[in-house]
Amino acid sequence: MKGYKHVADFVKADELIRFTQELVRIKSVYDPNKKGANEEEAAVFIADYLREEGFEVYYETVAPGRPNVIAFLRGKETGKTLLFEGHTDVVTAGDIDSWEYDPFEAEIIGDRIYGRGSCDTKGNLAAAIFAAKAIKDSGEAFKGNILLCIPCDEEGMMIGIKDFIRRGWADNVDAAVICEPEENNICIYQKGAMRAEIRIYGKQSHGAMPLTGVNPNWRLGKIICELEKLEQAEKDRVGCHEYLKWPSITPTVISSPVKGEAQINVVPGEAYIALDIRTIPGQNHNELRQMILDIFKQLGDEDPEFDATLKIIEERPWTSTPKDAPISKAVYKAVEAVTGKEPVWQGVPGATDGTILQGIKKIPVIVIGAGNTYIPHHIDEYVEIPALIETAKIYTLISMYFLNNEID
Repeated sequence: MKGYKHVADFVKADELIRFTQELVRIKSVYDPNKKGANEEEAAVFIADYLREEGFEVYYETVAPGRPNVIAFLRGKETGKTLLFEGHTDVVTAGDIDSWEYDPFEAEIIGDRIYGRGSCDTKGNLAAAIFAAKAIKDSGEAFKGNILLCIPCDEEGMMIGIKDFIRRGWADNVDAAVICEPEENNICIYQKGAMRAEIRIYGKQSHGAMPLTGVNPNWRLGKIICELEKLEQAEKDRVGCHEYLKWPSITPTVISSPVKGEAQINVVPGEAYIALDIRTIPGQNHNELRQMILDIFKQLGDEDPEFDATLKIIEERPWTSTPKDAPISKAVYKAVEAVTGKEPVWQGVPGATDGTILQGIKKIPVIVIGAGNTYIPHHIDEYVEIPALIETAKIYTLISMYFLNNEID
């Protein structure tokens, strides 16, 4: 390792591992019906640690029990601002009995830390904190600012990062590193996302006399069949992206009836479809929305009793950062220096808070972190300790290279 090798050597591996374990043991699963089962305890734990370490810390409530933590490590000279972002919330553990290891014990088995959020993304959040701490402890000079954004609600509607932007924290950010599990590949693309709700209206009636009502389920079936055709047409049109692969239109929730209890001899009065739409370069969200509405019009022309509505409840654009952008060069150089291997360019199959940062503020974004890309949200989630230590060192060198303009 050249240049700032001694700075990366200040990463304290044992402390990083213990911090990750303590963070995983905090049950920061958001549940509006259960007191304490949210991000607040995790945020307080992190904010207290950062204050003790001498960081400039801000603690802001986004919603009751749902805070953001913002922290700065400032250089001795003015310069650019580099953002590291990692969220405090985790998804539910699901059926705990199906786990081999307790999801909130953070057990170390071999070289892995097991637990919900160990991979997505508490381990990487800890790596960012300890990378900044390593720079502070080293005393090595750097220009500008290292900004830690530790928001709530990445797994939901991303209210944390939206609040961060609304309050102006992102205004002077020059580049962002999103700390998510991507096997330390350099992700320069992220898929976009559209979350949509379709409601199909009919008329409730007796199952023995369906002609006295209007069955929304027949219309629901036709919509799903047409959406499958649309998905294939979009795949044929835009092709398979080098880093993001295929776009998708996925029905995830189907309810009929929408309210009340279903009964085998009752034709429901309303049906519901939730869609998880993932987009890639070459797709336009407004055009895609219109394509779905055109399906409704076509079905309505064929069926005078067809009645459906479409509502987009969340939208995140696909993002891209050029390989020759300063942040891309800094990340490439850091990965190569730490691993001794040729870095791999890649894309994120899902959406991260980085989609919001680039979508709203046009900030160059790289997603990189420890952990198997396909482990998040799975039973017996884990992060490998060697990869976590490697990630903290990579984050350290990214900061030094980018902020001190040593990218070539």
